[in-house]
Amino acid sequence: MSRFFYIIVLYFFALTASAQDFSSFSQAKKYLSKQVTEDSRTLYCNCGITKRGKKLIPDTTSCGYAARLPYTRNGKENARANRIEWEHIVSAWEFGHQLQCWQQGGRKHCRKVSEKFRKMEADIHNLAPAIGEINGDRSNYRFSMLPNTEANYGACPVKIDFKLRRIEPPYYARKRIADAYFYMEKTYGLKISTQQRKLFTAWQKQ
Repeated sequence: MSRFFYIIVLYFFALTASAQDFSSFSQAKKYLSKQVTEDSRTLYCNCGITKRGKKLIPDTTSCGYAARLPYTRNGKENARANRIEWEHIVSAWEFGHQLQCWQQGGRKHCRKVSEKFRKMEADIHNLAPAIGEINGDRSNYRFSMLPNTEANYGACPVKIDFKLRRIEPPYYARKRIADAYFYMEKTYGLKISTQQRKLFTAWQKQ
């Protein structure tokens, strides 16, 4: 097993043992940001994380990440490629769509009326640090294997197929992802498709 594998699993699951429940996503992000150390790594690219005041910056020299889109359409620097964001492994869209509140007004409405949604959104078992660009590119895409898709982030091996709306995480992140899905199923009754269950079960055994 890689050093990274032990760091990401032990780090996130050890810190949750004594963590309180959070009432909002913003509270959870603030807590997690304070737990970041020099050994912390991003989920998809295995990049180190640097603190600049309250900001978290990916150390791209540690992982070889290169932005897919260094600049925005208007020529400005792609700010999300240079910051750390807290990624919902099970996307908010995915677990939100299984709640009635989402059908009545989406994420904003769920935050307002559903305590269950707020707890799910703020559950740190389902959050991991990711480079903002990849968090944005992942969107609400489902995890899959993409043998015919190339990685487009320098040395970072994550693959995203925008047409298929699928993402293939690197091998070292797969068990962490599978664990999060089964945790959300056990804790909140998340529904997982048969195909996804087979994939995640295989990832847990890797």
